Amino acid sequence: MYMSQKKKGKTPTPRDLLKNEIAQELGLWEKISKYGWGELTAEESGRIGGIMTSRMKNKD
Repeated sequence: MYMSQKKKGKTPTPRDLLKNEIAQELGLWEKISKYGWGELTAEESGRIGGIMTSRMKNKD
């Protein structure tokens, strides 16, 4: 669960879980857990989104 979900008490969706998994694989999880998703650079966010898209396409 990441920062905004802790505040809202929201249950993570499968898409959220995939995003978190990829962030951990890329070594970005510590930065995200400390500062939040808003502190990622465009390059880091794009990399996560690109990998998510690739995995979702391969899943189908």
